[in-house]
Amino acid sequence: MADVERDKISGTATTGHEWDGIKELDTPMPRWWVLVFYATIVFAIGYTIAYPAWPSLSGYTKGLLHYNSHAEYFKEAKIAAAAQKQYVDRIAASSTEQIQSDPQLLEFAMAGGKAVFAENCAQCHGAGGQGQRNYPVLADDNWLWGGKLADIEKTVRHGIRAPTDGDTRQSDMPRFGADSLLKPDQIADVADYVLSLGGAAHDTDAAKRGEAVFAQNCVACHGDKGQGNQEVGAPALNDQIWQFGGTKTDIIAQVTKPHQGVMPAWQGRLSDVQIKMVTTYVHNLGGGQ
Repeated sequence: MADVERDKISGTATTGHEWDGIKELDTPMPRWWVLVFYATIVFAIGYTIAYPAWPSLSGYTKGLLHYNSHAEYFKEAKIAAAAQKQYVDRIAASSTEQIQSDPQLLEFAMAGGKAVFAENCAQCHGAGGQGQRNYPVLADDNWLWGGKLADIEKTVRHGIRAPTDGDTRQSDMPRFGADSLLKPDQIADVADYVLSLGGAAHDTDAAKRGEAVFAQNCVACHGDKGQGNQEVGAPALNDQIWQFGGTKTDIIAQVTKPHQGVMPAWQGRLSDVQIKMVTTYVHNLGGGQ
């Protein structure tokens, strides 16, 4: 048997491995570390025996303790539901106006409404109701169909142009260009007039011509000053708040072939209590009337 080479400084045997003149010492692992390592192996084996662990083609091992995380969840959810029941029952029996005037119910509805909003509404309207292009802001006081509690609740329940709900809010802007109701030069002129209503940069001469076009074709819905009409969901045009863009190009495109926004009807998808809670939450984002 060949003699074992030892390190000249420590006297420890080497493994025979060497890198760039550095030799590896054959130092045993600390005893405490080895014991801990063996203990983790024993623990792992015991864990897989006691708890669900190993998958199979038809399921998984159930473990001696028959622990089930789903059962634990449903148990905790049942306890939580029992604790909330008094508030849920009161909300079910109350109108949104009554909820708004009751501090306890309002606090509960705001918390629940925030969760409902985050799961169902934030994807389009933003996490804080700030909106985005093509989707209206819910945190200001500019409302297409009204910002009172009853108005918001109706919109949530029945949606806007929702094909599955016979009571949905419904209004369609004519396709003035696509259906040849107006000529391209008339549409360009009325776009300049609309820009002038909100004080945006515009062609003065074109706006004067567009005023007559606006009076003949747009006043019935948007008002003589472009103030809008919440009864038919016609937006105000004099406040520089634009859902589909506020440049002249955007306005021309909307007049020519308008976007007709669609919001789902949430009645049937959300419970009555959830609808009331999210209505309350939206109303209190900052722009409720």
